[in-house]
Amino acid sequence: QLQLVESGGGLVQPGGSLRLSCTASRSALRYYAIGWFRQAPGKEREEVSCISQGGGTKNFAESVKGRFTISRDHYKDTVWLQMDRLKPEDTAVYYCAAASKVYTNDCNDIGTWGQGTQVTVSS
Repeated sequence: QLQLVESGGGLVQPGGSLRLSCTASRSALRYYAIGWFRQAPGKEREEVSCISQGGGTKNFAESVKGRFTISRDHYKDTVWLQMDRLKPEDTAVYYCAAASKVYTNDCNDIGTWGQGTQVTVSS
């Protein structure tokens, strides 16, 4: 059964950068579309970005377009979320998530969630 592990969160000043990583244990995430979601205190969880299984399709929330990039490496079996020009409103717990079925192109149907990593943007 697929299990996802996020890393790379932390405290950063406004305008700074962080790179989140998502890896898998017990299985491989290379067969799945992978999304990054976030949830801030008192707010609903929202999709930040999604990358298709093949890596050719990438989607971003309007609030992060031009600042965040998503990428994957099938050999390293890792998905990254590069976050640049961070803002205080990016503060949230960030979750890596895998589509419920293999070889999909979107993150509309999530089957597996990671445990989350905290990102705090503050001076």
